[in-house]
Amino acid sequence: MKELSPDDRPREKLLRHGAPALGDNELVALVLGSGCRGTGALALANALLTTRGGLHGLVRSTCDDLVRVAGVGRAKAAQIVAALELGRRTLTHAPSARIQLRTPHEAAAYLMPVFGSRPVEQFGVVLLDTKHRVLRTAVLAIGTLNSTVVQPRDVFREAALGGAAAIVVFHNHPSGDPSPSPDDKELTGRLAAAGTLMGIDVVDHIILGDARYCSFKEMGKI
Repeated sequence: MKELSPDDRPREKLLRHGAPALGDNELVALVLGSGCRGTGALALANALLTTRGGLHGLVRSTCDDLVRVAGVGRAKAAQIVAALELGRRTLTHAPSARIQLRTPHEAAAYLMPVFGSRPVEQFGVVLLDTKHRVLRTAVLAIGTLNSTVVQPRDVFREAALGGAAAIVVFHNHPSGDPSPSPDDKELTGRLAAAGTLMGIDVVDHIILGDARYCSFKEMGKI
């Protein structure tokens, strides 16, 4: 593909304009990665599509079918079959259901195994969609044995970038006692107020201890 101008080469075209801008032959050429002696990847892709009856024929091809095309060895045939199988699986495998955090107990059960027994304090946020299903979890700050520092702007920057409709904030107490400190209470109030302004619901603030937790929602403080 060196004979093509840089803007017309499949890889550069994909990076510049996205995969939908590429033709079937260009996508196949990218899967192939390279051609063979005297034949570039794009010409080899054209030969594959012509020999196998287009993209639909290619989907039904086996490795043995593909290696009959001059220039296609078993390694390239395997690459094509693997890429087509991945595409097929996206159509036949339903995506896994995301975890839904409907109660403080469910939120604590989700967080405790990973963050409940840490030797230093960590503060993080669980990003939720409109149905309170987990989008992802992020640790925002790591502190000392008994303290960490986080600002509401850090929390809501993460929430906004992650497209969250709601959040659960959390941190652990390495002492094992999840009782909230005055600083915990003050920060929770600031987060709830900022959430109202941002339009992102602060569902709960969970403090994780040693197999115990404290929920500001359960206490009626949020």
